[in-house]
Amino acid sequence: MRTSQEYLKKLSAMRKNIYLDGEVIGRDHPKVLHASQAIQMTFDLANDPEYGKWLKTISHVTGKEINRFCHIHQSVEDLLAKQEMTRALCGRIGGCIQRCMGADVMNGLSVATKNADIKYGTNYHQRWLKYLAYFQDHDLVGAAAQTDAKGDRSLRPAEQPDPDMYLHVVDRRADGIVVRGAKLHNTMAPYADELIVIPTRALAKDEKDYAVAFAIPADTEGVYLIARDAFSVKREPGMEAPYNDFGDIESFTVFDNVFVPNDRIFLNGETEFGSELAMLFALFHRHSYCGCKPGVGDVMMGTTALLADYNGVEKSSHTREKLADLISVAELVYASGIAASVKSAKAPSGTQIPNIIYANVGRRHAGHNIYHEYDILCSIAGGLPATLPLSKEYNSPVVGDFIRKYTKRRQGVSEENHYRAYHLASDILTGEIGSALLVAGVHGGGSPVMEDIALHRFYNLKSKKDIAKYLAGITEPELND
Repeated sequence: MRTSQEYLKKLSAMRKNIYLDGEVIGRDHPKVLHASQAIQMTFDLANDPEYGKWLKTISHVTGKEINRFCHIHQSVEDLLAKQEMTRALCGRIGGCIQRCMGADVMNGLSVATKNADIKYGTNYHQRWLKYLAYFQDHDLVGAAAQTDAKGDRSLRPAEQPDPDMYLHVVDRRADGIVVRGAKLHNTMAPYADELIVIPTRALAKDEKDYAVAFAIPADTEGVYLIARDAFSVKREPGMEAPYNDFGDIESFTVFDNVFVPNDRIFLNGETEFGSELAMLFALFHRHSYCGCKPGVGDVMMGTTALLADYNGVEKSSHTREKLADLISVAELVYASGIAASVKSAKAPSGTQIPNIIYANVGRRHAGHNIYHEYDILCSIAGGLPATLPLSKEYNSPVVGDFIRKYTKRRQGVSEENHYRAYHLASDILTGEIGSALLVAGVHGGGSPVMEDIALHRFYNLKSKKDIAKYLAGITEPELND
């Protein structure tokens, strides 16, 4: 298992291919180092007694102790531990823990590669197992690269006027393949060791070139990480806060004729398993959301409750109702994740797969309520988060006293604590990272419509109609029965 310093040292040696703020930067750039602190924490806390119970586990491949973010779930207990870990860590940083994407895509690959081998006699799973051992031995950080540009949404991948709208194979060689296209919305790709690339959707039989999955170093020649950062407002010395320590860099990742060697290819033309892999990653990631969204919900309800307390309205009926809403969203999503774990199933590969219905219901409930949660915080906080003078003014010898005086609410709470609570609300509601999390709360893990599609595909509505028919006394057979 690595330390955060070993992780950063490896990043600093990688080729510069991150495009941010109009320049090409390396992974030792201050913004990259800032954004990577969430990942650094997954290394640092592995030896902390409170968090190590979740972050450390045993590899089913090598028998060695590994970081859980490199683990392939083998049991109900593994799924539950991942969910507990994710909630705890998200509460620690105030937002997305970021490293779960790599874990979720590796778990999806563990299932799809084995299933492809069973049907076609390929050796993808053995190839992937060798990669998994390497991934675990080096405690690597993987960035899942799934969502294509998609072009004209009314057209399938093979129908696009520009075939690059979906990443695809442009050349097959004896030693590997060459791919071209782009993957968007790649959280933390600029500070990942590896890019793990999979299809984004169901594929038809004539779309073999799009049914490709592979892993490559993030600085591979031909890869361009076109980045956008999101951070909270920088605070003056003496006014720092843990929420301000973390940020995010997203990547618009371009693959411009990138060579992938055979030992890094895990699917290559098997369209039905490309489709399966797209669904499996989404499933594992939606289960992760049943841990992270309650973690973010803890931050939302904690900030709301704190401001209500400081304003002297915590016990009012309207505040109690709003807090009950926040509690209900977080705990129902968390309960869905628990149900998805307990009702999980074992794949032929040995991987434990979350229950499709409960994982999708949990993620759907989270996404449908994210704006409601922000609305509640905004309602209790009032307008001050948008107009709060920032820390330079707070520290001003001329106007600082006015800020301290007029942001104070009730007796028994210091002026600085009042200000800090409102600054946290300001970061969440108006800051870059808070705004990015708001959009991610809707679209992370796939577009919301995909949850509806998954539910309609796998939920047994017929059994519910049979109940209704029984209760209605309907016994005559129908044409569609």
